Amino acid sequence: MSTKQLIAALEKKGVIFTQDIRGTYNADTFAMDAQPAMFTANNAGVPAWMVNYINPGVIDIVFTPMKATEIAAERKVGDWTTATAQFPVAEATGNVSAYDDYSDDGSSGTNVNWPMRESYSYQTFLRWGEKEVAVAQQGNINHIERIEKAALLTMGKFQNKSYFYGIAGLKNYGLLNDPALPAAITPATVGGAIKWASKTPEAIANDVALLFTQLVTQTQGLVDMDAPMKLCLSPTAQAAFANTNQFGLSARAKVKENYPNMEFVTAPEYATAGGELVQLIANDIQGQQVVETAFTEKMRVHNTVVETSSYKQKRSAGTWGAIIMQPVGMAQML
Repeated sequence: MSTKQLIAALEKKGVIFTQDIRGTYNADTFAMDAQPAMFTANNAGVPAWMVNYINPGVIDIVFTPMKATEIAAERKVGDWTTATAQFPVAEATGNVSAYDDYSDDGSSGTNVNWPMRESYSYQTFLRWGEKEVAVAQQGNINHIERIEKAALLTMGKFQNKSYFYGIAGLKNYGLLNDPALPAAITPATVGGAIKWASKTPEAIANDVALLFTQLVTQTQGLVDMDAPMKLCLSPTAQAAFANTNQFGLSARAKVKENYPNMEFVTAPEYATAGGELVQLIANDIQGQQVVETAFTEKMRVHNTVVETSSYKQKRSAGTWGAIIMQPVGMAQML
């Protein structure tokens, strides 16, 4: 519709145009007032936080498992004032001679040694501020609880590490580096393969048998196939025990068939820089525990210090590392 036609249609509807306006709009273009500039920024949405979802639960970052106390039972030795501990070891001595009514030959006695270990005490601090806690609460985060959990994890991880490696510079050793540990043996090479990941279930079971034979040799038969024992290895090495042969039998099934009381325990620490370490540990020898882990204090909670608008609190603990009482009850393979 042209401008003239539009004006004519509006006049029929009763709209009255003056002669000046009619002359102005006599052209074929229809002029309208210009749209004034906007005072606000272009926007067709809402603030982003209004369409943001916050999960009601808190997702915790996971860490490697702490398995030392599954390998060796844990007990308290002394307290936080105890610097050293001695573990008396008694060995029976004696000899016999041919009987004679007038002979004083032959004697029996005992020899006692006093191996010593040194404790190591450590600490961590919890700190939190009033505003810090209040701000976290706006996000439904219990900040103090989170700090508490962090302290538990931090100290637990260190304690676990001390049970595997001890403390450098002290007579404080771990499951993997005690000087009394027997030397690691080498697994058999089968078809050019030495690692379990490349071996058949039969070859893996034979390596375990080799490790068990080493344990029997060290203990002179005090450990037999039915004895409770732990096969300690890394999670990666354990995966090889799922390998099956053409009959559907896994390496794990073959091992459990021969050693019904053997327990598998995995820990990341057994994946060492020198290769996969495997330890076979008898639970006890003639009723005496082979190895244990020990602490002075598991966690000591000290006074909370109140400052102007914040708080802090010390937590402390102590470790003896791993106490290996019967080194012959542990065999190793690398």
